[in-house]
Amino acid sequence: MTTPARHTAPKFKKPRKGKWIIMSITIILGLAALWIINTFAQQIRQSEEEKVRIWASAVSQKAQLISSTETFFNEVAIDERRKVKLYIDVLRSFNNSDLSSDAAFSLSYVSYIVDSSRTPFIILNRDTLITSCGNITPTPQQDRQLIGTKPSPQLLQTFSDNPPFNYTIWGIPLTLLYRQSQIYSDMRATLDNLNTSFLTEVTNNSVLVPVIIVDSTRQNVISSGNINPSQFDTPQKLNDKLSQMADQNQPITLQLPNSRTAYVYYQPTPMLRLLRIIPLVYLFLALVLLLISYNLFRTARSEEENRVWVGMAKETAHQLGTPISSLSGWADYLEGKTLTQPYLDEIRKDIDRLDTIARRFSKIGSTPELTPQDVTQVIQHTIAYLQKRSPRKVNFVTTLPDHPVIAPLNPYLFEWVIENICKNAIDAMQGNGTFTTILTTQGNLIHIDLADTGKGIPPSQQKYIFNSGYTTKQRGWGLGLSLARRIIQDYHKGHIALKYSIPGQGTVFRITINAQQESQPTK
Repeated sequence: MTTPARHTAPKFKKPRKGKWIIMSITIILGLAALWIINTFAQQIRQSEEEKVRIWASAVSQKAQLISSTETFFNEVAIDERRKVKLYIDVLRSFNNSDLSSDAAFSLSYVSYIVDSSRTPFIILNRDTLITSCGNITPTPQQDRQLIGTKPSPQLLQTFSDNPPFNYTIWGIPLTLLYRQSQIYSDMRATLDNLNTSFLTEVTNNSVLVPVIIVDSTRQNVISSGNINPSQFDTPQKLNDKLSQMADQNQPITLQLPNSRTAYVYYQPTPMLRLLRIIPLVYLFLALVLLLISYNLFRTARSEEENRVWVGMAKETAHQLGTPISSLSGWADYLEGKTLTQPYLDEIRKDIDRLDTIARRFSKIGSTPELTPQDVTQVIQHTIAYLQKRSPRKVNFVTTLPDHPVIAPLNPYLFEWVIENICKNAIDAMQGNGTFTTILTTQGNLIHIDLADTGKGIPPSQQKYIFNSGYTTKQRGWGLGLSLARRIIQDYHKGHIALKYSIPGQGTVFRITINAQQESQPTK
């Protein structure tokens, strides 16, 4: 008699590391590319930031130059007023009774200073007639023609910027009006033009720096550039925008003509803001690509496993069909002969068991039919069959409700799950221990706890127990728990999990399925 070949399977090994190696290489390449892109972006960003710093430094230096120039013009204006005041003081000296030739000399000297600085002035008497004037028209002859006439309102308006000097000579009240010299006015106009062009240059800069220039109250916008006006078209928006820009860069203070103060607010260029988020965008895309690659890899592997399972199941059902038919024929032939009825009953139970196994495998890969079943009876039938075929030192403890618990089941497949877990438990207990089955309900959920007092599962391997190929046995394919999870989760839409396992004390699995929904009464 030929002994059939026995297949052996290697001890459990952790899942292949191939996919993790591929993923690691992908992550390393992605990080390397990210580092290169980030390096280039960092260099460009530093260049852009340096341009902005140079621009801000130039604006500050020009602002200081304008401030210094404004100070200079203020001093010139004070000096010109001092000269006019000196001229008035000399004129007032003629009121002294001891007038000497020195007074005439002083008057001539001061008149020379006023004339040389080309400070325009007019002297009016009580009738507002011009008694003396200078530097008003292009030539002295034209100035002398104004003496004895009444100044026009337009002419008086040109002298309104400076307060007049009122004085009396020989009892005659006189008023001296003056304005800044022509040289001062020309230089002031040039400076004003420079200020205007400077503000335009600040706002419309070639570096494309977004700029807002506001007055001393920070409520009025003097000028802006490289920024959408809709971002600060209301006082609240303006305040928020200025606060945001101040958090990014310290505002630059400008001293404008006529003692006005302005503040330049600016923020990084659009290029800088884009360069700061490019690494994050790249990292996000890399993660998305990695997740897509991993899902494709997992899907392909899952489809391959499904094809393997279906092929194995169909082939097993085919192989079991012949011996089942043969055993059934022998049982019919031996019935009523030398075999006693109890032995014959057991033979028929095994034959029924083989038929059940064939039905189980034939349903793998197709959608099994779920019918309302009493879960307590299915469990009792399975445990009763296993108890008679288990070592005597294995104690079976079953705690079930004393009323039916109905759930949509395929009894052939569901018994398979209980059988697989029970056989694993007996192996883990090495034929000596207690296997406990407890059924409880919680609302619409049915919980079945299957516990053993075996050697337990090491924590390092607990996450692999439902993977295909997992086994701690010298012989076996490691398909039991993988099939159990497929039957419970894919076919019965339930859940199976390792509740806990303590090495040296035992293991508890929990199966959760949905109870049968009660039919609604007909109205």
